[in-house]
Amino acid sequence: MQNQTPFPPEGMSLLQMDQPTDIGALFHRLNNQLGVILANAELLESRLSDEAGQARAAQIVTSAVEAISAVRHIREHCRD
Repeated sequence: MQNQTPFPPEGMSLLQMDQPTDIGALFHRLNNQLGVILANAELLESRLSDEAGQARAAQIVTSAVEAISAVRHIREHCRD
């Protein structure tokens, strides 16, 4: 398993996460986690043979893509 940076960073509480660079770290971590979900859902979808299972996996893929898009949209509006 890959070493992950703790979140929030060691010595920092969630209440201290109000600095722009910290928000950037939050977006980065969220995108990483959504990317893992997306990749696994796509793999699952490709390996399933039954239609019902493929449809459920496709819903997860769609939801992950929409979540990634929402994170991008929120991040862009935080920069304004």
